Amino acid sequence: MSIHRLFIATSALFALGFSIACTTSPAQAGCADFVLSCDNGRDYPFCPRAISSDGDVVTGTLTLAPRNNVRMRLIPMGIGYRYAGHGVWFDGLQNEAQLFLRKDAAIACTVNRRAVDPAAPAVLYTKG
Repeated sequence: MSIHRLFIATSALFALGFSIACTTSPAQAGCADFVLSCDNGRDYPFCPRAISSDGDVVTGTLTLAPRNNVRMRLIPMGIGYRYAGHGVWFDGLQNEAQLFLRKDAAIACTVNRRAVDPAAPAVLYTKG
């Protein structure tokens, strides 16, 4: 009797996990409000997670590869901004940024906004 219950419970958990996996979309699809288009020929989607009352993106997720996301946090720099994550950061002023994938290797990038409203500002940080 207990083997039968274990089989039913395992089947139910598998079905639930499968249905969740089939209905979720990848982090890149639908949430990349900003994209860092860099001189190395790659685009890095940036998905905001928290936005301040002033309209600044406070935290977000930078997608480096299809299954490689880095959580980033805003560090105000006085003039400009820095978003830093584990081993990766980018510094910028308005829509120009420098992406650091390694300590001494900066990649020039342009921050583009993907939005329905074309009049939306193309900046991550409004005070810079």
